[in-house]
Amino acid sequence: MLKRVQHDGRVVTDFTRVAAIDWSGAKGRRHKGIAIAACGPGDAPPELIAPGHVWSRREVLDWLRERAADSERWLIGMDFSFAPPRMVRGCYLPGEDVPGDARGFWAYVDAKCADDDLGAASFLEEHHRRHFYFGAADGKKADFMHFRQCELAFNAKGGGKASTVYDAIGAAQVAKASFAGMRLLHHLGDALAVWPFDEGPPGQSMLVEIYCRAFIRMGGARGLKLRTMDDLNAVLARLGSAPAAGAAYSDHETDVLAAAAGLRQIAADPLYWQPKDMGPEIARTEGWTFGVD
Repeated sequence: MLKRVQHDGRVVTDFTRVAAIDWSGAKGRRHKGIAIAACGPGDAPPELIAPGHVWSRREVLDWLRERAADSERWLIGMDFSFAPPRMVRGCYLPGEDVPGDARGFWAYVDAKCADDDLGAASFLEEHHRRHFYFGAADGKKADFMHFRQCELAFNAKGGGKASTVYDAIGAAQVAKASFAGMRLLHHLGDALAVWPFDEGPPGQSMLVEIYCRAFIRMGGARGLKLRTMDDLNAVLARLGSAPAAGAAYSDHETDVLAAAAGLRQIAADPLYWQPKDMGPEIARTEGWTFGVD
């Protein structure tokens, strides 16, 4: 069993399976950037779910609903920001009449978007264009660099350079994926508890926000990409996992294989369930990336 433990040492949930999902905000109905890996307890190697399949976002939503209904108790990490920054400016979109809590904001994003397959490009490009950086015509990029408290903590501790959901340019941007993810969270409803916004009853499967490549660093790799099976299996070994099967994987696939093993390794550590800088207001409005202490 993988035990979720509160800071006082009490077991809240026993997880029997762990999964990691690399997400995509790309336009269209099928997305090569989506990948899912899962593993059981112990050192069982993580395995891809539906290898070779090109997922839609709605298929991922259906897969999550199925996990909520089955007999296993899942801890599932998804790689996107579950909410925008709010603490630094007091509002997700200053000057706009938008909800002030995460669940209300997820519903707001969904109501604004008619994009295919839970996409949210129109939210950035049409409905709230002035809040997002798309290029030099928008002004200084630094004026859009607003971060959540967990991202500030991640950056301050040398975890890397976290992105902001207001930066909508470049290959590293997370904006469109994050707002598409907020639509998914709204449609998911209460089928799964979403940490840290929900406590969730004991025994319920749970969804957490992750940063896949932080687990690659946790596994001792210097770069952000695992280019060979030897690289992947060296990271998995440091994350307490047996080697992965197979001959070659894409970057998205190695990301989720490493993240599933890493999430399993830290799931029982109270440190990550009760980050010292995450108070109730942050938990209600911004959330937190699981794995940032």
